[in-house]
Amino acid sequence: MRIVGDRILIWFFIRSLLRLPVFTVSRPAINLINHKKHMKKTTTLKSNTVSAVNSLRRNVLKGGAGFSALTAFTALTSLFPLSASAATRELRIGYQKGLLSLLKGRGTLEKRLAPLGVSIKWIEFSAGPVQLEALSVGSIDFGDVGEAPPIFSQAAGSPLVYVAATVSRPGLEGILLPAGSAIKSVADLKGKKIALNKGSNVHYFLVKLLEKSGLRYADVNPVWLSPADARAAFEKGAIDAWAIWEPYLAAAQSTLSAQILADANGVVKNRAYYFSSKDYAQKNKDVINLIIDELNQIDVWAKANHAALSAELSTVLGLPKPVVDIMVGRYSFGTEPITGAILAEQQRIADTFFDLKLIPRKIDVKEAAPPWLAV
Repeated sequence: MRIVGDRILIWFFIRSLLRLPVFTVSRPAINLINHKKHMKKTTTLKSNTVSAVNSLRRNVLKGGAGFSALTAFTALTSLFPLSASAATRELRIGYQKGLLSLLKGRGTLEKRLAPLGVSIKWIEFSAGPVQLEALSVGSIDFGDVGEAPPIFSQAAGSPLVYVAATVSRPGLEGILLPAGSAIKSVADLKGKKIALNKGSNVHYFLVKLLEKSGLRYADVNPVWLSPADARAAFEKGAIDAWAIWEPYLAAAQSTLSAQILADANGVVKNRAYYFSSKDYAQKNKDVINLIIDELNQIDVWAKANHAALSAELSTVLGLPKPVVDIMVGRYSFGTEPITGAILAEQQRIADTFFDLKLIPRKIDVKEAAPPWLAV
């Protein structure tokens, strides 16, 4: 029945094409020679169109089950091609300074997406929460972020979905101590002032680090400070310890002789995530797949070329190369698909933040699974 219906629709469409009048533009004064040329072109155009449509009609009548509406549509669009603007899609990438900056600089993504009719707009952001706000209001389609901001975004009703994750990177966050500190173990943090960014990846890391050492979160005195303010307080001796991530970690070690009490190895995974909106991911899986493939290729290159990576990131981040060298030495490289196990990691963060009253309601992270993942 579907085939018969398709053929009937195509038949009426062809009939309508054959009955279309040929319009010409009349002019007040047309000399005889130009008029004859014009009529000849019009007759030729009409003849060519009728010939092509008749050919299509014959194919419909004899094509049987193999000649579908899609086949007819393809043939018809060769006669009446779609405009370029109608076929073009846009990808708006929100990025922070890092691996996405390297991808932007290479221009390889543009080349791979061009055959799909996809144009790219790059928008730089200073932090993950701002990126996710942009996603919520429909200003971007794709971005990269740490593990904590998506929890707050989902709790606020954002349409985000996770589309890929980095491998675990526990060496990229830690607890810093001033040179000469009397603190020798995590247990010694009891009663101490620890600077950190509230609701960040290191907030979760600190909670789990204390638990592992037999302390409660209530046993320490958190001081909510941005990275810049925390560094200033650290230099002045106004805090006892600083929970922080890269590149601030390496910079403090290099310039302030800070010591690492503990990093996240054996404590938390500390992944980064690539995200999109549910609607964009559903309609553009081919685009998402290409971006992730390009990012993985950057990872493969970076793993084998630490010195070159450090040089590029030094320029991107505006940091001395020796500082970036320390950071790159702690990196783990690789991009992975979202799995149920990875979503479970995020669920544990969400549950912890709810228990700490950092988010207003419990969330089910599986609701932010990519559309192609069965959960």
